Amino acid sequence: MTKNSLKKYTDFLVKETETLLNIDSPTGYTDRAAAWVRDEFDKLGFDAKLTNKGGVLVSLGGAERERGLLLEAHADTLGGMVAEIKGNGRLRLTNLGGMNPNNAETENVRVVTKFSGIYEGTFQLCNASIHVNGGYNDTKRGWDTCEVVLDEDVKSKEDTEKLGIAVGDFVCFEPNVRITKSGYIKSRFLDDKLSVGILLGLAKYIRDENIVPRRALYAHITVFEEVGHGGAGNVPEGCTEAISVDMGCVGEGLQCTEKQVSICAKDSGGPYSYPVVKGLIEAARAGGADFAVDIYPHYGSDVEATLHAGHDLCHGLIGPGVYASHGYERSHRDGAENTLRLLIAYVLQG
Repeated sequence: MTKNSLKKYTDFLVKETETLLNIDSPTGYTDRAAAWVRDEFDKLGFDAKLTNKGGVLVSLGGAERERGLLLEAHADTLGGMVAEIKGNGRLRLTNLGGMNPNNAETENVRVVTKFSGIYEGTFQLCNASIHVNGGYNDTKRGWDTCEVVLDEDVKSKEDTEKLGIAVGDFVCFEPNVRITKSGYIKSRFLDDKLSVGILLGLAKYIRDENIVPRRALYAHITVFEEVGHGGAGNVPEGCTEAISVDMGCVGEGLQCTEKQVSICAKDSGGPYSYPVVKGLIEAARAGGADFAVDIYPHYGSDVEATLHAGHDLCHGLIGPGVYASHGYERSHRDGAENTLRLLIAYVLQG
């Protein structure tokens, strides 16, 4: 498999990823993103279904039904929720998932009301004018020391309530998607929308190349991964193996770069199944994928939720290298392509 042979699929998955990144989908507010993903699988000729939980489950074909492989990626992202409307009309937030106020400060946001539309604002340190606030540099950033400043003429709690904004409304942070000429992909929420794009690229490859996987192959796009229970259900009958296709960690002490696919041997939940990790390494070598094997010190995945729910499966975790996880993240189209290359080799050998 040459590099040029996958270029059109890499181009496709990057474009799909860019579109999905621009659809707000913090955990709990994922209907639009899930419907879009379902429709994209449908366009490729696969019968994708929305689950009761709000995710997308799709069969990608396969001959042997008793030894199914489930690929899991997630479309939900980090975000915020209105916890309090303050006396000055500004909003105190509570986080959804691991959203960190330190790297969300000064970001534009959208407040999604239940009945009154969407309002824009900015997430700022309280008393954010550095010419006024002498303690600006020393203030610890947190959900109680930062606030949403609405782009509306509000001066009181009552003013904000009149807009229809209420406690429990979702707050979506601007992704700021940018794809550089050198192939870098920069955005919030590459975790895990880049891997959703990769699974769409895999589906297109299977369709275009008339591939029949040797065993039943399914994709589950989950929508509650960031809060720990995305992969807890919707395992098709006959599946004996599940692999999370999530982000690969890039940072000090790890081997992976943004241009590689990462194979995780162990994360916070413990080691991944030895035969799966070994098989993924063998497939990466056979398929010519540039890869690294790493241990992630602070990480959990969909497939661990699948195991905790009681499913009898062997499990693995792979993903394109992503730097600055849960912040303004960066990967590269080569990392996405190497992940696709590994998946193709693993699915075909399986």
